[in-house]
This record gives sequence, structure tokens and C-alpha cells, in this order.
Amino acid sequence: MSNLFIYEMSRKVLVMLLAGGQGERLYPLTKDRAKPAVPFGGIYRIIDFPLSNCLNSGLKKICVLTQYKSYSLDRHLRTGWNINNYELGEFVEGIPPQKRTSDVWYQGTADAVYQNIYVLERERPEKVLILAGDHIYKMDYRELIEFHESKKADVTVPCTEVPLSEANRFGIVSADSDHRIVDFVEKPAYPQSTPSNPNMALVSMGIYLFNTEVLVKRVIEDAKKDTNHDFGRNVIPSMIPEGRLFAYIFNDKNNKAIKYWRDIGTLDAYWDANMDLIQIEPIFNLYDKSWPIRTYQEQLPPAKTVFSELFFGGRCGMVLNSLVSHGCIISGARVERSVISPNVRIENYSEIYDSIIMEGVRIGKNVKIRNTIIDKFVIVPDGKQIGYNTEEDAGQFTITEKGIVVVPKMLPLL
Repeated sequence: MSNLFIYEMSRKVLVMLLAGGQGERLYPLTKDRAKPAVPFGGIYRIIDFPLSNCLNSGLKKICVLTQYKSYSLDRHLRTGWNINNYELGEFVEGIPPQKRTSDVWYQGTADAVYQNIYVLERERPEKVLILAGDHIYKMDYRELIEFHESKKADVTVPCTEVPLSEANRFGIVSADSDHRIVDFVEKPAYPQSTPSNPNMALVSMGIYLFNTEVLVKRVIEDAKKDTNHDFGRNVIPSMIPEGRLFAYIFNDKNNKAIKYWRDIGTLDAYWDANMDLIQIEPIFNLYDKSWPIRTYQEQLPPAKTVFSELFFGGRCGMVLNSLVSHGCIISGARVERSVISPNVRIENYSEIYDSIIMEGVRIGKNVKIRNTIIDKFVIVPDGKQIGYNTEEDAGQFTITEKGIVVVPKMLPLL
């Protein structure tokens, strides 16, 4: 298909980005914010990645369906994503539950779309692209649209392979030689491997491209049934016998040897994905100018390191294999393999290893921190140690299965 055809087709696609999940497995990072609004990689929010994919793919009609603790997410959309011309039919709009069809909150992913059928009636798109707001990846959705058109599909489900040992967290897809989906099981206890590799499973990426008429019909039907009102558990499996459902194999725009797609719905997965960014050869590429990741950035001065002479002999601020955001001052401290967010101050003789430090944190003198996530605006007093004594940390903080310590936002430390 020609580039012009794909461009014209993309203008007829409405994006519905699901951003209303509670994010219970990311608590306490989701104590005061929605999961897609959780900071990531120093300067970003998680939602910036699917939104940047939309922008880079030429999709500019985007509805962000919000629900729980949406204040910081709404603010981020206003400040960082108010970039389109509404007169040209371009927008990024946050839409809270309207309760047009019932008096309840969103009951599932399909119900979230069902409760916003009014939006589809208003915009009249030919296709609807449904995205999750909590995944880190790069995808050109125009290629997905082209595949969908070529197959004359009712719905297309982007898929990727993951290790079989991790596959029970996802929807497992089976497809024939023509990529037509013949089976779909959401989060089975015993996932089925792919025919070509017994150690891998083909899983849904939680993305669905629907023809609008098909979508409206299916979510209305689902709303009348006693189900979970979920695309993966209910709508997609119910369509397999009679619908034209196809699996689109993820074509990664990260330009690395291994495809990168991360569902960062747990604290350990969130920490792992951040650590992917600080490798000598980062697994996920933030520096590719052909696929920029957009966000809101406060106007702050450049980061700097300081040689401190407050102690005998002095000490240089040193940073190794880390990301350091704007507005930071590292004064006579050592930072290794860590992600430092904007406007962080780290004082003399402190040491930070394998950690994520969020915006506005103040770390005093002679502090030692390792394997830790510290949320915004925490003040760490002089001499404090975090990540070195599990029993002591457990009395104050959350500790993950991998032993990562999580310090909540604005928690007063002693």
C-alpha cells in the first residue's frame, strides 16, 4: 500500500488509551497517582511511551480514558501533550468516567469503551485503536493498520514472544499460518508454547485494532452479559468462531537485536525496566532521533557535579553508568547504575547504587542507598542507610520479592 493511503487511513483512526487502572501491584508508587502517571526513566511518565508512539505514527485523535487518582495524569496531559490543533481534528483528551450508560465506574477494559460509545458517535472513526497506558515499547501503528487492511480483519491483535516461564501474566495467542487467531486464553495457569520454540509463548500485547462497527456491536453485546467486561477475557475469545481475528507480529522500532516490550505492572518489573536504560549499551534506546519520546519538562538548569572541600582532602561528585536529569546537583557524592530524576540534590560523601531517585528528593551527607526506589520529595537525613539492613527497612518501607526497597512519596525519614 502507498504511504499516502496509509496516511489517509491513519487520519480515520481514533485512539482510545486505557489509563484508568488502579495499579495495585505498583503500590506505593500509585498511592497518589494513576499507574500511567508514574515517573519513568528520570524525566518521563509511563504514558509518554504509547502517546509518543501515536505521535510518531501520525495518529492525532487520542482519547485517554482516566479513572482512579487522575489529577497528576490530567495535569501531565495538559502541560506536556497540549500540542495538537483541534480545528484540524487533532487532540489528546483526558476523559473521566461519564456514567452515561450506568451509575458504576469502569468494570473492565471493554466496559470502559462501552461507556464511551458517545465519543465514537461524535468522532465517527473507521477504526479504533485500543492501547494500554502502562507498557514501554516502540511501535509504528501505521504498519499495524496496513496489516489490518491487507487481511480485511475485524480486529487485529499485536503479539510478541515472551519466555514461557513468564507467559502466565498475559493473554496466550494461537494463530495459523495465515496469522488468523484460532485460540486466545487470558492468563492461563499453564501457557501453551509456540510450535517453533518450546521455551517461548506468543502473547497479546494488550493492543487491539477494531473496525468501529465491529467494536460497537461487540461491547454492546458484552455489556448485556454477566462477564468481566474485558477484551482479553471475554470479547476477543467470543469472536474467534465467527470473526476475522488476526495476530500482528510486533515489529520493534527500538532498533536493537532483541525486541523490547515491557509490561511494568509490578515494582520489580518497573525497577528492571529503569535499569535497562543505564546499561553501557542500553537495551531500550532513548537516543534515537528518528523515534523521539516526548514529555513535559520543567525549565531547570543543567545537572552538575561539585568538588566539595568541606571535608579534609575534598571529594568530587562522581556519576558512573547512570541517567542524571536536569536540575540535579551531585556534590561530593558517588552515583552508580542509577536513575536520578529532575531537581535532586545529593550531598557530600553519600553513595547511591542501583537505585531510582525521583524528582525533588534531598539526600543528606554520608547517606548510603542501594537497590532502592525513592518517590518524590523525600528528605533523606544525614547518615541514613537504605537497602543494607532488610529487617530495619521492612519496618519502614515496602520491600519487593527481589529485595528492592520502595520509599513512598514525601515520607518523613528519621
